[in-house]
Amino acid sequence: MTVNKKDNYMEKLPELGKIHPEFFNRVIYPRLGAKDKSVLVRPQHGVDFGVVDLGDKVMVLSTDPFYIARELGIEKAAWFAVHILASDVAVSGIRPRYLSVDLNLPPEMTEDELIRMWKAVDNECKNLGITVVTGHTARYAGCNYPMVGGATVFGIGKKKDLIIPKIKAGDALIVSKGPAIETTGLMAAYFPKFLEEKYGKDLVKKAQAVYYQMSAVKDALIAASVGGVTAMHDATECGVFGGLYEMAAHSNVGMNIYVDDIIIQDEVKKTCECFDMDPYRSISEGTLLATAKKGKAKAIVAALKKEGIPASVAGEAVSAKDGIHIIDGKTKYKLEHPRIDPFWGKFEEYLKKSSQ
Repeated sequence: MTVNKKDNYMEKLPELGKIHPEFFNRVIYPRLGAKDKSVLVRPQHGVDFGVVDLGDKVMVLSTDPFYIARELGIEKAAWFAVHILASDVAVSGIRPRYLSVDLNLPPEMTEDELIRMWKAVDNECKNLGITVVTGHTARYAGCNYPMVGGATVFGIGKKKDLIIPKIKAGDALIVSKGPAIETTGLMAAYFPKFLEEKYGKDLVKKAQAVYYQMSAVKDALIAASVGGVTAMHDATECGVFGGLYEMAAHSNVGMNIYVDDIIIQDEVKKTCECFDMDPYRSISEGTLLATAKKGKAKAIVAALKKEGIPASVAGEAVSAKDGIHIIDGKTKYKLEHPRIDPFWGKFEEYLKKSSQ
């Protein structure tokens, strides 16, 4: 293959975490195979899913690693693996329904662990109404935890229920649960002694309980049921700020994001302080970022709160020429995409500290 210098394939990529948006724009997105008019939503920033037109219905699908963090306990890890996948379909407004999974298992995974993992996957799929339709399972040399394969979740629903992200100036910004949910759930589970040394056992228990907030399935389906939603996104890599930036860029709008109006749970705030991470730029699987018509925003927040999910209106979309800005107290500054999520570096740092 001839390498065009302008593609700069030899550029050093980040060692950990998702590849930055510029690389996707330059290398990945221009090369998506054969064109097909039935594909309504193709890969793009700020959108967690793809969509295929089935006539009066649509098929929504999303693919991710099958993430099994052994240290968390097999059952907890399997719960999370399912919800990561299901969340990215649910933000389309279509309920997740089918699972295809490829398990490339580490050689050291025991039969008992595989049995326990699969029982947990089966149980959570039943809870969410998801059916496993196909897959592959094998052990291979060179495969390691936590990325033990990959999977795709599908949803099929009426075209009228599909929410293809299309934000307009004047739409309200809604944030559920607040920032750094995944950061808190994982750091508290892996490194409790550091939290306990600084804040005590009670805080550790609260921070570890955040683990089961790491799903946006319920949040997204509740918001969609109220109506008026114009876009939804699960705040994964680069957190709330990264997710909102991607949503704004995708719809070619600006945003005013009011930090003081974003709920932040006390255990989240203290966990991020303990590990010296910016909560708003740190990975936050389970945090729903949504935009909605202004007249519907309060009703969506109320519906979420009624189901025990903290949420708030935290800004508004504005015209693209006004840009994307953070308003923090009396300070206003332009938001740039964080590019690198601080979680991965800190996670690696504390793995080393824990082993010393």
